Amino acid sequence: MSRIAYVNGRYVPLRQAAVHVEDRGYQFADGVYEVCEVDGGRLIDERRHMDRLERSLKELRIAMPMSRVALGAVLRETVRRNRVGHGLVYLQVTRGVAPRNHLFPSPAVLPAIVVTARSSDAAAAERRAEAGVGVITVPENRWARVDIKTVSLLPNVLAKQAAKEAGAYEAWFVDADGRVTEGGSTNAWIVTADGALVTRPAEEGILRGITRTVLFDLAAEEGLKIEERAFTVEEAKAAREAFITAATAVVMPVVRIDEVPLGNGAPGSIATRLRSRFHDVAERSSLFARPAG
Repeated sequence: MSRIAYVNGRYVPLRQAAVHVEDRGYQFADGVYEVCEVDGGRLIDERRHMDRLERSLKELRIAMPMSRVALGAVLRETVRRNRVGHGLVYLQVTRGVAPRNHLFPSPAVLPAIVVTARSSDAAAAERRAEAGVGVITVPENRWARVDIKTVSLLPNVLAKQAAKEAGAYEAWFVDADGRVTEGGSTNAWIVTADGALVTRPAEEGILRGITRTVLFDLAAEEGLKIEERAFTVEEAKAAREAFITAATAVVMPVVRIDEVPLGNGAPGSIATRLRSRFHDVAERSSLFARPAG
């Protein structure tokens, strides 16, 4: 079937979807985005994604392109038109279209919005989780405001490409002190010898991942302790387990770091348990009900 995209008020075939050459997202990476998991045809943690979208837009002084209710309807309709049962819906908002100038357009222009949705192979993802994935480490070289989910992702692109070329699934950024910040498109976690979950504080150079946030609730249900602190690459390589979280990966066990196997080289029991229970705790929206907020 032909895929459908929503572009600035219109649903159009993906092959015809286009944005203006002077869209500031294209010219300056002047925009933000969200990626929401779709499971069983329903949006996962929509409320939290919308909260983060509003925060990112506010930080960049970009107006919401429409109300949350209207935006939720667009997300659902894009999912419906693409017949996505399991996959992802992508939302991008830029400052809009204006003659190229570093300064904000004056008077302000309407924000530009694009929404796409695509299916993904759930069985392949489960096979990947059963085997576990590898990560490599790369120097942290991004700007200091990675807490804003902007479309400016060139360092992430280069890191993810380096991981692929090394036969790994993800790259972890490492700061000047040798401490892991986060992955190219994921949050990083380790499990200590006594079973505590460790992840870097979201106020210190990482994005506050939605899946990461849900995991705090799940850990509480499971009686697991979480330590929000930085950890070094050496501590990670010696950890009982490691895993990554994201809407695109849920909870994905890590079994090697820079070709160093973790433990026995197999996914750990805690990461596996968290993955199996994630959707018991995550918020699941109705396709047609009005979204929260």
